[in-house]
Amino acid sequence: MDCALFAGIGQAEREEMLRCLDARRAKMVRGQALLEAGGPVREIGVVLRGAVQVRSTDFFGNQTILAQLGPGDLFGEAFVCAGLSRSPVEAVCQQDGEVLLLDYGRILGACPRACAGHRRLVENMVAVLAQKNLTLMRKTRILSRRTTREKLLAYLSECAREAGGGQFDIPFTRQELADYLCVDRSAMTVALMALKREGLVELDGRTARLLAKNSERRDLHGI
Repeated sequence: MDCALFAGIGQAEREEMLRCLDARRAKMVRGQALLEAGGPVREIGVVLRGAVQVRSTDFFGNQTILAQLGPGDLFGEAFVCAGLSRSPVEAVCQQDGEVLLLDYGRILGACPRACAGHRRLVENMVAVLAQKNLTLMRKTRILSRRTTREKLLAYLSECAREAGGGQFDIPFTRQELADYLCVDRSAMTVALMALKREGLVELDGRTARLLAKNSERRDLHGI
């Protein structure tokens, strides 16, 4: 499995280290809450198979999608590293799959077996947290745009950058995308249709293709 947390750690070292950490695998089913808002958080989760959505719901029931996670991605690490005993968000399984659960205390504690990969694991954890911080900064730049159109252009630009080209798959349904961008779904649909009419975006289901004109290149590539 390709996971930044285990980067640079060989298979044999990894297996020994996971035994030392008393890591455990757990099945997950669609709709299952892996983390509950206000619930205890003691472990770091690594998605092995399937998909997990991290989201927040306010007092009035308004939902915001914070992240969409796939195989190799982590959840819960920021909260346990910050020493939070209760999770401020929920992590919900979007597809049947499997997760690997790690006890954070064992990761930071002295390794009784002096595993060769244990120190590298801690270094990787710091790198993962730094990368998550950069991801949040990118989302902040998207959400700081004033209009729904500008948020869409900023988000699509980021997707294109990550995909390495103008064509990519959007990981959200329309409602989920609206929740991720913190905009009204109807207003977002109107903005998407306008971008299509203007020849800036082609949509085929969840597959998008950017066709940026000169007047929009700053929005699509300069974020």
